[in-house]
Amino acid sequence: MSGMRTMLTSLGIAGVLGTGYGMWSVISPGEERRKEMLKNLPESNPIRMEETRQRNAILMQVLKEAAETNDNLARGFGPPPK
Repeated sequence: MSGMRTMLTSLGIAGVLGTGYGMWSVISPGEERRKEMLKNLPESNPIRMEETRQRNAILMQVLKEAAETNDNLARGFGPPPK
């Protein structure tokens, strides 16, 4: 009885794993679709990539300046305390 339960449990687990793998295979894009998706990413456009680099450089400069000051910049935005 215990051996039969173990076999049925193992077959059930294998069936669930096989079903999951099959669904994953059906849902995942093919090689051509994957290449097309990579080609259309914003990072593949050189102009867009340069804009992103500039924006990141400005953000890093702002963060550096904020780290070097002793002022609490978060309190500078909004109504003054009463």
